[in-house]
Amino acid sequence: MPSARTSNPDTGAAQFVPEGKSWAALRSAAAGCRGCDLFEDASQTVFGEGPVPARLMMVGECPGDREDTEGHVFVGPAGRLLDKAMDAAGIDRAKTYLTNAVKHFRFTERGRRRIHKTPRRGEVVACFPWLREEIRVVKPRLVVVLGAVASKAVLGPSFKLTEHRGEVLEHDGLRVGVTVHPSAVVRAENFRESFDAFVADLVAVRKA
Repeated sequence: MPSARTSNPDTGAAQFVPEGKSWAALRSAAAGCRGCDLFEDASQTVFGEGPVPARLMMVGECPGDREDTEGHVFVGPAGRLLDKAMDAAGIDRAKTYLTNAVKHFRFTERGRRRIHKTPRRGEVVACFPWLREEIRVVKPRLVVVLGAVASKAVLGPSFKLTEHRGEVLEHDGLRVGVTVHPSAVVRAENFRESFDAFVADLVAVRKA
């Protein structure tokens, strides 16, 4: 068993995941996860939140600076935009389970700022046992993947989001809706067009 300050790249999070347990047990165990090296610099594990079970589950990339500080999912700029888009699409956040493919913040420091970095494939794979167990306990009728990292985590490394955006696919017994990550909308040059397209995706997958 690895020490409290080391990770094992060969087993990832699997050694820390209490399979078959309740959501509360999973969340508690995730706080001590050392399945990859991201725990070393992150403030804390940011586990998924929402009703259990839930008809709808949304999966993002990894926590951002605000999420890492506060310990809650989607509370930063991308989360605020997601709230607005969900409201516009007629989706109730209070009835939606929200999580990320990776549970620790990956970043680089620039002065006093912590700048988000995209998780590496190995970190996504290492963290997948947590997502697998979340899906088991949440029992969603639809999983919406937000962005390329979440898409590849759920649908496989060769999946191309741009070819399936706004679609609902069947994969390993799951119905999976595909769209961009809200952070991409936040950064978009044409914000209104990007926001409207994001809302249209959410409406399409909700109706499907």
